[in-house]
Amino acid sequence: MISKLLIANRGEIACRVIETAKKLGIQTVAVYSEADANARHVAMADEAVLLGPAPSKDSYLKGDKILAKAKALNVDAIHPGYGFLSENAEFAKACQQQGVIFVGPPASAIEAMGSKSAAKRIMQEAGVPLVPGYHGDDQDEATLKASADEMGYPVLLKAAAGGGGKGMRQVWSEKAFTQALNAAKRESMASFGDDHMLVEKYLTRPRHVEIQVFCDSLGNGVYLFERDCSVQRRHQKIIEEAPAPNMPEGTREKMGEAALKAAKAINYEGAGTVEFLLDEDGSFYFMEMNTRLQVEHPVTEMITGEDLVEWQLAVAEGKPLPKQQNELKLKGHAFEARIYAEDPDNDFLPSTGNLALLSPPPTSNLVRVDTGVLQGDDVTVYYDPMIAKLVVWGEHRDSALQRLYRALGDYHISGVTTNINFLKKVANCEPFKRAQLTTTFIEQNSQVLNMNVGVDVSAQLPAMALLSVLSRREGHNNTIATNAADTHQDTVSVWDLAGSWRVNSYYSETLNFLVEEREYTVVVTHLVAKNSHESPRYRVSTATGEYTVSGSLNNHVLIAYINDERSRFSVSHVGNEYGLYSQNTQVSYSLQHPDLGGDHSAHGDSELTAPMNGTIVAHLVAKGDKVGAGDPLLVMEAMKMEHSICAPSNGSVTEFFYQPGELVDGGAVLFEFEPDSE
Repeated sequence: MISKLLIANRGEIACRVIETAKKLGIQTVAVYSEADANARHVAMADEAVLLGPAPSKDSYLKGDKILAKAKALNVDAIHPGYGFLSENAEFAKACQQQGVIFVGPPASAIEAMGSKSAAKRIMQEAGVPLVPGYHGDDQDEATLKASADEMGYPVLLKAAAGGGGKGMRQVWSEKAFTQALNAAKRESMASFGDDHMLVEKYLTRPRHVEIQVFCDSLGNGVYLFERDCSVQRRHQKIIEEAPAPNMPEGTREKMGEAALKAAKAINYEGAGTVEFLLDEDGSFYFMEMNTRLQVEHPVTEMITGEDLVEWQLAVAEGKPLPKQQNELKLKGHAFEARIYAEDPDNDFLPSTGNLALLSPPPTSNLVRVDTGVLQGDDVTVYYDPMIAKLVVWGEHRDSALQRLYRALGDYHISGVTTNINFLKKVANCEPFKRAQLTTTFIEQNSQVLNMNVGVDVSAQLPAMALLSVLSRREGHNNTIATNAADTHQDTVSVWDLAGSWRVNSYYSETLNFLVEEREYTVVVTHLVAKNSHESPRYRVSTATGEYTVSGSLNNHVLIAYINDERSRFSVSHVGNEYGLYSQNTQVSYSLQHPDLGGDHSAHGDSELTAPMNGTIVAHLVAKGDKVGAGDPLLVMEAMKMEHSICAPSNGSVTEFFYQPGELVDGGAVLFEFEPDSE
């Protein structure tokens, strides 16, 4: 029996495991890095132990230290979550040797599937269909390129030890092969310590469909249906759904049986996922097997009513599977949307910052939010930028999709750039509604998804004015600032504290708002209250009309009465920066003060600066080399992903200010660039 469980992970998956453990009466131990000392998973656990500094290599990847802590605390089992040590065969072996249950498959199964090339050979022998490709040990570039040339382009380069889109590149022509190979190898080495590559034929319109399998130590195995994970960016999933739409029952059964063949071929135990590419003609091909619980497991839980973490713990204790295949029923439809701190308008670059506002939609048995962060937490450069997983259920796909769209509109975050609006565009676009899914869905529908549907700022000016006035009246008491550090301690201007009383007149003030580099001006007249119980009222004059406005501000909620129509907004306020959010409104704006002649001169060229906090990986050119506009000059890594910084014009780099391996802050000037003379 497991009576005490250590969760060797962080974030939402650590919180998710702790919730089930508590339900089962199991004591929990959290581990944390210095950056996560105040994290949600630490607060949820019964005990917590510090591992080390923020970088994962110094904390969450320290298997020996985690195991030592587990032994010292008399832990019965370790749950690895996903990522980090979850597919580390050596760690699984060490747990077994130390008499600690590893809540996952045997080390032999992890090893068998840990190498994509070895996994392909095993699957071929087991009769599981494979995509044509090269999975050999000869890693000479000429050998890899010859295989690609023979297959014909496009091809897909994949890290043999990889997962999550790391070390993966599409190659569309022979000319692009070398650069793509070098980039994939670098990313694979950085992520997995191994740059062994596979080359596979790239299917141009496949779907990514995966089967959830479960096996116990007694020889039983089941599949809990499938998930469609086709909607991806950079080979990482952003919306998953279950079951896969337009999936004939016969195909579901064939794919499920093939997945069980794969699991039984390696004597699998526990939760696993077998991933397939489903082609347009109904044929499917094995991609890989993930020997752990998947990020997207909640959609399977929603359509089956099963707790997969509870299943994992039961199997780890040596118990038989809770249900057999004929007892598993598929009910309704579920979606999972991954809420990321990233900028879809800037190539999905990760975003860091403080979560000044974190207001998720109301949860129920139909709407679920799995998260590891709280309002006021920081999103740092050290870990994956996923904030939460939003999961919804409906009787059928249309009702589930409608619920997803509504819940996304009710998810309000400020302090970091997020992908919420992008997810709403995906959920609301016709191709997605019609389930026209492929792994290139985002690229194929980029015109629709990248369309900038701006908010009618003019219609929101009365509420913006009310928020600004009320937060100024109450903000000096730190009513809605995230914490004391967010409030300005400067001397307060007498104009900011001015009340509404004037001799023989009302007090009026002009407010200037800046929204995406456009300025809006409103005039706010403070009206005299009729009695002491009446809320302050204001007349707000804009270029499009005049409004009578009143309301209240309580923490991060603004109740606004605009011409007697009531609206509710989530709000944020840090310094002069404000955010106003509702189902169909997301406006970030700043309150502009009069220009007193400060220095507004520009410093440097934006193309020469780091787009985010990160680490320099490589210089791609030498000082003095002639380059063309758009040529990649150096590679940065942030949040486990590589990003190329390109030349702003024809010219040459005269100086690099940072060397490979050095950390840089977002906005730092990376190099000196001399453009060619006209």
